[in-house]
Amino acid sequence: MNHDSRRHDIDALRFLVFSLLIFFHTALMYVEGTDFHMRSSYATDALNMPLVFINRWRMEIVFMISGVSCAMMTHTSRGAFLWRRIRRLLLPLLFGMAVIIPLQPYCEGVSKGLVEPGYARFLVHYFGGYAWPAGAFVGWQYGFTWNHLWYLVYLLLYTVALVALQPLLAVLKPYFQRLRGWRLLVLPALPTLAAMALLKMRYPETHAVVRDWYAHAIYFTMFVYGWCLGSDRALWAELARLRWHTLWLSLGAFAIYQYFDKSHSEHLLTWASFGSWPMRNLYMWLAICAILGWSHTLLNRPFAWLPWARQAVFPWYILHQSAIVLLAYWLVPLKLGPVLEPLLILAGTLATCWLGTSLLISKVNWLRPCFGLPARPRQAVVADTALAAN
Repeated sequence: MNHDSRRHDIDALRFLVFSLLIFFHTALMYVEGTDFHMRSSYATDALNMPLVFINRWRMEIVFMISGVSCAMMTHTSRGAFLWRRIRRLLLPLLFGMAVIIPLQPYCEGVSKGLVEPGYARFLVHYFGGYAWPAGAFVGWQYGFTWNHLWYLVYLLLYTVALVALQPLLAVLKPYFQRLRGWRLLVLPALPTLAAMALLKMRYPETHAVVRDWYAHAIYFTMFVYGWCLGSDRALWAELARLRWHTLWLSLGAFAIYQYFDKSHSEHLLTWASFGSWPMRNLYMWLAICAILGWSHTLLNRPFAWLPWARQAVFPWYILHQSAIVLLAYWLVPLKLGPVLEPLLILAGTLATCWLGTSLLISKVNWLRPCFGLPARPRQAVVADTALAAN
């Protein structure tokens, strides 16, 4: 995105949504029945509804924001745009899988008693194609994992698909941009409802790329919606105009969705599914419309913290889950209590991301691209070196 065409609300919203992942992933350790990489002994049912409230739109809006950003970048040829995105995303993915992510399966496996302690030995086995015990860590079947970096894999895939399908999508784009009023609030939820009805039961979400058809249908649809929305001023103005409507309607849709889901799980095909599924998708879309409308109203200004946030968001995303898992690996066995333990994990994760980005990643020129940051101009590097020598 060029500096003169930056959308402050998109930059701010991207940072806020990705920051939410830190709190969400920490909370997963304290919810009964979740399959997070580490578990706390202080699990509670009190977090179930707040996490469902967030989880029904958190990754959908992430992909939508990514689509908006792509729409604002496509001023060059499709080939140049694709190469630019591959360079930005592929290196952090590979570096993260090789250096940052292995901490997570190690801590998970040791905490389960299925991996022997000793990180160096673990790495030799991990990169040597070792056959792990069943259930040792998420991804044990493949011998490796990309864990939370699945988002980068899917974003790369959707970017390639966007470039390939752009002539077709360009025909559909005006229809989306002409949506107003109730049509904007209802019609975009219908494709995701169809995906849920046709694919969710047969292809549950795995983040393994292959046969993850339900997840692809949902996330690619939201990515395309973001690309269609782009910088269309009239559509953004409509979202801002409807922000109060979407706020109250989304809360109402969530309440009705919860009523049906409590009657019977949405993961089973019952009479309740005919109420639960439509309301889930309507809530997801209305919540995203409310967030976009309010962010465009309140956040589209050059806040002093935005330049820092733009630089921090990618490294924080890459670092945060490994920091959470490692801190939990150290702290959970200490039985520090249901308040102190999560507070220390949260504070330690924020400190790790803050210090790691500001003191190391942003300062070391070869590390910057490994965390999605552009390399500093050579003049700046030479100036810093000269300053340090004086």
